[in-house]
Amino acid sequence: MNTKFIGIKDFRQNIAEYAKKAQSRKTRFVVMNRNRPLFEISPFAEEESLDSLYETVTKARAEAATGKVYSHKEVGERLGL
Repeated sequence: MNTKFIGIKDFRQNIAEYAKKAQSRKTRFVVMNRNRPLFEISPFAEEESLDSLYETVTKARAEAATGKVYSHKEVGERLGL
């Protein structure tokens, strides 16, 4: 899957276009604001369902509650920013 970085303003102005591109081209878009990642837009894998998404979110919330989180600096380092 390809990853492309886009600005928040461009995303706001072209949200429908980016949603279509993500779905049809199997592209992940990382939305940035002042060189900081805010969120990503990516297609669901075909085998992924809402149940698996729910499980993933539940697991992430439990990890966050126990303090297993990353700082902005750590995320930036992992993304090579």
